[in-house]
Amino acid sequence: MSRTYQKIIIITAPSGAGKTSITRHLLQHFPVLAFSVSATTRKARANETHGKDYYFISLEDFKQKIVQDEFIEWEMVYVGNYYGTLKTEIERIWSEGKVPVLDIDVKGAIHVQREYPINTLSIFIEPPSVEVLRQRLSGRGSETQDTLETRVSKASYEITFKDHFDEVIVNDDLQKACNEAETLVGRFLNKPL
Repeated sequence: MSRTYQKIIIITAPSGAGKTSITRHLLQHFPVLAFSVSATTRKARANETHGKDYYFISLEDFKQKIVQDEFIEWEMVYVGNYYGTLKTEIERIWSEGKVPVLDIDVKGAIHVQREYPINTLSIFIEPPSVEVLRQRLSGRGSETQDTLETRVSKASYEITFKDHFDEVIVNDDLQKACNEAETLVGRFLNKPL
């Protein structure tokens, strides 16, 4: 099938804004949606499964896939780790009659919109403030002071791109943000191609 006649949903946000929580909510609420599993060169964490959380591949394999134009988008993110969305992943989801949901960073989301300019819904999840975002990231307990500052700085920059997306949801209350995303996605799914 031609990709221009298929739908894609992009959920993007700075780290810590609630993008993954909202994406999980949408996947539970709409059976027609399927999570697009990203490829990465980083090592799997203990609770992660290859093919479910990420496709964990070597740096050499990742670079080969870049050369062979197998990614819709890819970026080097945080400490030299690469992340990307494989074209075959989107095609796999479409072949199952489902709509892919991409939970990706802001730069990657802009690339996907360029690659698939129609039949795409892009939602930017905005934190209520940079200070709230700092508190959320700090509360995870997984950040050093340096990585926290790097993520907050990157988030401040990414927020400046929010107007590049179809919709912006301010996540000052997770349930409210989930409900808003649900409404937007429901409307998009019911819209004819």
